[in-house]
Amino acid sequence: MVEELGNLVAGKRLNSQSGRYLDISNPATGQVIGKLGMSSASELSDAIANAKAAQPAWAAINPQRRARVMMNFVQLLNRDMDKLAEALSREHGKTIPDARGDIIRGLEVAEFCIGAPHLLKGEFSEGAGTDIDIHSLRQPLGVVAGITPFNFPAMIPMWKFCPAIVSGNAFILKPSERAPSVPLMLGELMLEAGLPEGILNVVNGDKEVVDAILDHEDIMAIGFVGSTPIAEYIYARGCTNGKRVQCFGSAKNHMIIMPDADLDQAADALVGAGYGAAGERCMAISVAVAVGDETANALIEKLAPRVKALKIGPYTAGNEVDFGPLINKEARQRVLDLVNSGVKQGADLVVDGRDFSLPDYAQGNFIGGCLFDNVNTEMDIYREEIFGPVLNIMRAKDYHEAIAIPMNNQYGNGVSIYTRDGDTARDFTSRINVGM
Repeated sequence: MVEELGNLVAGKRLNSQSGRYLDISNPATGQVIGKLGMSSASELSDAIANAKAAQPAWAAINPQRRARVMMNFVQLLNRDMDKLAEALSREHGKTIPDARGDIIRGLEVAEFCIGAPHLLKGEFSEGAGTDIDIHSLRQPLGVVAGITPFNFPAMIPMWKFCPAIVSGNAFILKPSERAPSVPLMLGELMLEAGLPEGILNVVNGDKEVVDAILDHEDIMAIGFVGSTPIAEYIYARGCTNGKRVQCFGSAKNHMIIMPDADLDQAADALVGAGYGAAGERCMAISVAVAVGDETANALIEKLAPRVKALKIGPYTAGNEVDFGPLINKEARQRVLDLVNSGVKQGADLVVDGRDFSLPDYAQGNFIGGCLFDNVNTEMDIYREEIFGPVLNIMRAKDYHEAIAIPMNNQYGNGVSIYTRDGDTARDFTSRINVGM
């Protein structure tokens, strides 16, 4: 029998009563390993009511005591690191070292939140006007929510709920239905760390639950990470309902390689940033802009053998594996479609990973690393976020043309440059206008 997963509400695991289920599959094997109950709007309302009832008492606890819960949580994360990483890799497909990194990046936010007694201090201004003094206080909002993606099932939930909870709020977490186990495990660790029941409730579901979060009058603020179309939808609907909303959408991260760059160093960085976690990272470098044909040709010579040598396999194959499968068959097909469009639209496919296959894993969602050259801004592989192990090489005549490329892209997030010249690096830092 496969495991049935549901929600974590009021300190207890509860199966959804909606009667709707989604299969949870191992991306490496295609095997169904669990089924997830898709919660109803009424089940979400019950979780919110529970959180609302618990929140005032939690907010009344001083920040020092709230911070101690985070101290305990960090200890428990370190204790259960291997268990969490294995569960994460089993549902997501990323390697164990990647899974541990996912958890550690979230753990670091929990560590930061231990400083809440200082971070939550207010401000005082004496003599702001004639006989007027001003003071400000940092106070919790009440019940807030996070809607988080599949690609970092540990890190991004912790980014959201740790600061919110240590500030005195109650939190509703709606994790991705594609990788639900670790968020539920994190909720249980928070309870073990001393968090009162109801302060962190995990509710799994689909659009019905998302819409209910956006519309519920007791949800005061929402944080979201995911694709741009969904980010725009959540931002518009949430703001219309008077909520504070923070949304992070799609990304297109560029690296500029100058003629004076150390190309071995640049190539190693590109392989790690472009192909790690099968490219399913918000900060994945998917575009390398080489300045000059000579630079581009030399970079391709460095990159091609590195991409061909990448070791692809399931997380169970050990720590020497560079990346694993994509999250599901739909994601794999989308990447293949984009690669096919790149070929059709005239880009040069230097390394073709479309036909990659792994013995004994025919049902897995694997695709080999792909490397394109001579990509331009009109191609789909440039215009869209690929979210797969695909790196595009673009060619620019000079530095000025190179920095214009990422600044004119509709997406942002991160950008970098490889150069040995201090003046170029300083000018880049000053002029580039790409970011979160």
